[in-house]
Amino acid sequence: MKYLLLLLLSCTLAAEVQKPNLIVIMADDLGYADVGFNGSKHIATPHLDALAASGVVCTNAYTTYSVCGPSRAGFMVGRYQQRFGFERNPKYDVNDPLAGVPLDEMTIAESLSQVGYKCGVIGKWHLGAHEQFHPLRRGFDEFYGHLGGGHKYFPSDIGNKTDLEAKSEPESYVTLINRNYQQEKTEKYLTHEFSDEAIQFVEKNKSEPFFLFLSYNAPHGPLQAPQEYIDRFKQIKNIKRRTYAAMVSAMDDGVGRLMHKIEELNLKEKTLIFFLSDNGGPENKNFSYNGDLRGAKSSPYEGGFRVPFLVSLPGSLPSGVKYPEAVSSLDIFATINALSQSPTKNKLDGVNLLPYLNKTNAKAPHKSIYLRKFDQGAYVIRQGDFKLVIPGRGKEMELYNLENDISEKHDIAQKHPETVQYLKKALDQWDSELIDPVFKGLKVHK
Repeated sequence: MKYLLLLLLSCTLAAEVQKPNLIVIMADDLGYADVGFNGSKHIATPHLDALAASGVVCTNAYTTYSVCGPSRAGFMVGRYQQRFGFERNPKYDVNDPLAGVPLDEMTIAESLSQVGYKCGVIGKWHLGAHEQFHPLRRGFDEFYGHLGGGHKYFPSDIGNKTDLEAKSEPESYVTLINRNYQQEKTEKYLTHEFSDEAIQFVEKNKSEPFFLFLSYNAPHGPLQAPQEYIDRFKQIKNIKRRTYAAMVSAMDDGVGRLMHKIEELNLKEKTLIFFLSDNGGPENKNFSYNGDLRGAKSSPYEGGFRVPFLVSLPGSLPSGVKYPEAVSSLDIFATINALSQSPTKNKLDGVNLLPYLNKTNAKAPHKSIYLRKFDQGAYVIRQGDFKLVIPGRGKEMELYNLENDISEKHDIAQKHPETVQYLKKALDQWDSELIDPVFKGLKVHK
């Protein structure tokens, strides 16, 4: 009996020492129905589909906002970004010390670096252009990418200006690419560059726990893709949609090459991988497709912030299954925090997803999913299948049952006044915990 107890204790300690690697792959403006694992019939994504088959697809997954800057801020700190005033897409301004994640909020990298993780971000940042918000000052050991909200893809389009020399959003799209604190020209299509850098990061850090945030700016505009990828989609007649599909395909190929490296290094069962989009697809801008979901990027309806989302950790999570309960991008920080026992500073809003996904906890991970868009006066609360929507300031409350009305076509508020009032009370309580935006954004919605 004594030997058994010692053996169990030894196994427990060994499990604690084995901190899993973490890879978060985030697409930019990807349509909900533009990946095979969500039923795409127009764009083949075999590598993402294989990754999905190795884990769990969360069919009711949300980001914290329906545009990219605030959404990424919420993910990065595991808290609703309205708690710290990041509720607008920041303008590109290297002199603005407010337009970023406040220094008193702990990022996931700042947390993991304290328990031995090497942390790298590759691709889009968009969490502040001022020097104090630079990734290397927010817990990351390595950065290869651009600070602003988007970037052109071909080397021929990239100019000679550094981040400090860019004075506007358009100029930030053609700056040199950052390698830590240095700037350099690219030699390849930008999505390929980011994939290459991700593979090199994993190879370099294979012997220690690492956190890689592979933050593609694809398929965010401008619509640009290599001709060989465009030629893959000759069946798509609309050239803009065809180019968008090519951009998704190039990203999928990059994910495939990264996964091949993970397998080659025997890291598959040691690496927790998330894939998601930062918000819904802006269908009229980049020709993405959100399927049956109502609305698009920036909307409080499902198409605005319900996103493709998968989780893979072979050996610890089931494979090839779909999980129907509502989950959040906030859960990424909370999950790796629980596994690594990394420190936190402020209370996280997410939960450790693993007990829910492996079915050791049969309850729903979240009682409520929230959204607030301060400038529009738009609000959302989802509890179970019911979703209350206030689409804008001064507009009537709407109620939908997403179980049988995923497209939000049938407002049932008048039929369920008690549910409306109950949800509104819960929404008001959450709203009372938030603050107003602390910086001006790219666009203020009235």
